[in-house]
Amino acid sequence: MSIDPEGTPGPVVRPYAMTGGRTRSRYELAIEALVFTTPLGEERAIGLNLEQQTIAAMCRQVRSIAEIAAGLRVPLGVARVLVGDMADEGFVRVHQQPDRDEAPDLALLERVLSGLRKL
Repeated sequence: MSIDPEGTPGPVVRPYAMTGGRTRSRYELAIEALVFTTPLGEERAIGLNLEQQTIAAMCRQVRSIAEIAAGLRVPLGVARVLVGDMADEGFVRVHQQPDRDEAPDLALLERVLSGLRKL
């Protein structure tokens, strides 16, 4: 287990081990993409690995990819892979703007920023 400068324990498993060495998700998930746990995810949460259980619990309330990464204390890419895997299995649903070339909704970004500040 590692200790960060503030003295709180860090993750026991290195981030690349959590994703099987993968650095990209099958999906292009924006940091502001919203994630929520499905009924299947709730039902099967006990059989998931620790990180996935944490994501399922966090996303009982809608969370952004950025909030998930911060909550797990993992790099954004790791959170994207984990969430993408869970979406493939139907454990979470992801909602994001259909056209990533458009500017994101200002209200959404303010909610994400507010959520990050609360962490």
